[in-house]
Amino acid sequence: MALVIDGDRGRTTTLRSGDRDFGRLWRLLAPRYTGTERVPEAWTKGRYPPVRVTVVWGLTGIGGWPETGRAPDGDVAMERQDQVFLAPDGTPWVRTDPSPDVADDDIRWHRAPRSVFGRLAQEGALFGPERAAPVTSEPGWPARARWALPGLAVGLLLGAGVPWCIRRTATRRENAGSPRESRQELIDL
Repeated sequence: MALVIDGDRGRTTTLRSGDRDFGRLWRLLAPRYTGTERVPEAWTKGRYPPVRVTVVWGLTGIGGWPETGRAPDGDVAMERQDQVFLAPDGTPWVRTDPSPDVADDDIRWHRAPRSVFGRLAQEGALFGPERAAPVTSEPGWPARARWALPGLAVGLLLGAGVPWCIRRTATRRENAGSPRESRQELIDL
């Protein structure tokens, strides 16, 4: 389950694993990701953009004998806290505390997919309607063309160049005539 707290109003929403927004939130925050990325120095000192949303991840149905003296049921363990920030360039960033119940400095950062963030923000259910994302869901044609055109050129060059080289090598062998060194022949007796 995920407990989602809106950064503006403090409105809390609970999402369970079967909910549609739970899957989108999972793709946005990548809770199984354990790596970290370098962030601006000011962010490491606590001067980061305002929090868009805070998500506390939990497990349900834990506990029970012998710890609590009763059957396993509705106990919940809070395991991880993620906060979403929007950088000035429109990139969503996730600040993760893998153990919110432990007072340590194990804070990890990673970028989140813009397309998923854009969908969640435009719907307004989790981030609030006034916080609609100014980011586009996919890069436009010029950004894609920057990679597509060189890739197309390399593909055409390889597609036409490799068969030409093979044919040229085969023609050279045929035109070379008989080899100049002595050859042995195997004869069936």
